[in-house]
Amino acid sequence: MTVQDFYPIFLDHKQRFTTDTRKLVQGDIFFALKGGNFNGNAYALNALKDGASYAVVDEAQESDSERVVLVDNVLEFMQELATYHRNTFDIPVIAIAGSNGKTTTKELLISVLEQRKKVHATAGNFNNHIGVPITLLSMPSDTEIALIEIGTNGFGEIKFLSELLHPNFGLITNIGKEHLEGFGDIEGVAREESELFHYLMHHNGLAFVNADDPYLNRMSHRLTHAFKYSIERKEVECTCIIDQVVPQLVMEVNGQKITSVLNGMHNAQNIAAAIAVGRYFELTLDDIAQGVAAYQPSNNRSEVRTIGTNNVLMDAYNANPSSMEVALDTFSAIQSDNKVVLLGDMFELGSNSIEEHQQIVQQALEINNTQVFLAGEQFCKAAENLNVKTFQTTDELIAHLKKRIFNHTWFLVKGSRGMKMERVLEALEVSG
Repeated sequence: MTVQDFYPIFLDHKQRFTTDTRKLVQGDIFFALKGGNFNGNAYALNALKDGASYAVVDEAQESDSERVVLVDNVLEFMQELATYHRNTFDIPVIAIAGSNGKTTTKELLISVLEQRKKVHATAGNFNNHIGVPITLLSMPSDTEIALIEIGTNGFGEIKFLSELLHPNFGLITNIGKEHLEGFGDIEGVAREESELFHYLMHHNGLAFVNADDPYLNRMSHRLTHAFKYSIERKEVECTCIIDQVVPQLVMEVNGQKITSVLNGMHNAQNIAAAIAVGRYFELTLDDIAQGVAAYQPSNNRSEVRTIGTNNVLMDAYNANPSSMEVALDTFSAIQSDNKVVLLGDMFELGSNSIEEHQQIVQQALEINNTQVFLAGEQFCKAAENLNVKTFQTTDELIAHLKKRIFNHTWFLVKGSRGMKMERVLEALEVSG
């Protein structure tokens, strides 16, 4: 069956679908995806028994049911169906890429644009070759603007996702040291992320450009349609002046104060992106200010938590050298006589790993009134000859912290997802 033939069936079933039989709801279409440790085809007939309306498979089943749809490749079929569905919409579809801040920027954009628009957006960080089609297939017919996050771990992924998504607008948050194991260096990162701008350039799309990022500014020179924003430059379409960075951000645009619970220069860039997009789509500054103010961080992204007499800057969702650097910069600006940095290893840095960890250790040690505690094999190696507390695992760090008492102290908690640094709250709650 072709995508064109299947699409009316998809609509007739109100776009209800699942790729996981454990989450199956009566009437869902089941897409039997394959992975390294699973094969959805093995569950297809059970899915039908459990109430699935159709099962899309790429391995023949012992069934002559018309509800079994055999295709060459389920994932490719789902991707093509997602693109087909997207192309039935004549709306702004904004692809959001970048090394750091994609999800925070997307969530800020949702909060701003929802003041006036019906927005459909990526849930969480469903930003890969499976997450993007799932997001598109979920897009309801009354959507007025779509915000789709696209991510990458290796060369070619941004190009592939752009061709799947067909964005007519795009935003790259920044270029930083992400996934260096795959990209080699920051120039490799820039080359990969730039594929979004290339797509827009060849399809008459418009890019929102962070003019403060030297890589993005350089890339933008070839664009036919660009809307630039900045917190430094005046000669752009949208200039956002910073009044305050910590403990919360206050920015000004054309005399309008815009306040956020977020803090730090990196979040100033994320907010500036949301302001710029809001301005382009003709929201009022009051609308934009309300949207920015309404955004509450979650999932351990730039959250400030109070535990007893202590304050914790939780930024433990993930980490790479660029995001670690800006988090430390933000933390250094916090005025306190008692500060503690709790850092976990950064992953996927390849041969650059020890050097990148060493640079972060040096930066952390330069912050005044600050104790530094490091967890993970890479940080242990990087700090071998330094007078700093290191622990092989997050568990070891937690056990040490539980023996300490902290009062009236500011903490920064950050590390790669696999380090699960948010768990140090167990120890801080005891102390607090």
